[in-house]
Amino acid sequence: MQIDLTGKQALVTGSTRGIGYAIARGLAAAGAIVHINGRTQEAVDSALSKLTSEKISGRFKSAPGDIASAQGVAAICKNLPQVDILVCNAATFDWIPFFQSTDDDWQKDIDINLMSAVRLARAYLPGMIDKNAGRVVLIASESGLNIPHDMIHYGVSKAAEIALARGLAELTAGTNVTVNSVLPGPTASSDAGDFLDKYAREKGVAAEHAERHLVESIRPSSLLRRLATVEEVANMVVYISSAQSSATNGAALRVEGGILRHPG
Repeated sequence: MQIDLTGKQALVTGSTRGIGYAIARGLAAAGAIVHINGRTQEAVDSALSKLTSEKISGRFKSAPGDIASAQGVAAICKNLPQVDILVCNAATFDWIPFFQSTDDDWQKDIDINLMSAVRLARAYLPGMIDKNAGRVVLIASESGLNIPHDMIHYGVSKAAEIALARGLAELTAGTNVTVNSVLPGPTASSDAGDFLDKYAREKGVAAEHAERHLVESIRPSSLLRRLATVEEVANMVVYISSAQSSATNGAALRVEGGILRHPG
């Protein structure tokens, strides 16, 4: 299967590092013109410089803006009025027990994890429907279906994001536009090595066993028994952004290593 996104304009929020950075690389390798987003111009410039130094094939452009606010989203959309592929990846999470969580903790997760996607879809989806072509991908989480007890606010925001994707997909019925969510599980980000070294020391386990020990501790139902790579998540996003995925719409696509036991 040859995925060709040549000439497609793609916006990937939170693409200066981690999963978003890998998604940006994957889309660009397939031919898309990828707009790199981060909260500040400095963060975007740093990512663009890194992409250049890594000799990543493809075309990248700058799209700074804070997606946590209506004003930030408006500024992004003003500078980039139309896209063919929208990937809402930017997210936040923190481990806060429910009874210690504040309204501000909940509002932060809602603003970043949910409302940013609401605002961006409201801006870009009508143009896709008018053109009868486009892809919207919301990077949710298995935590949206498997609510973690130690960050309920995060899980609830991701559950809402999954529901949002399904609801938006209903608006595309009979068109060549699709809206899907992607559900990663625990994933190795750019600082995973340092985190695992610290985890091994704290838990008293050998460094080579730290990753498996971590996954079995926090997600014992995992079939993968390791952290997913950012490339494994990005591969799903590249596929679902392509013409080859045209019959997949309104789906919650799992890249969580088999953590969720139900087959649907």
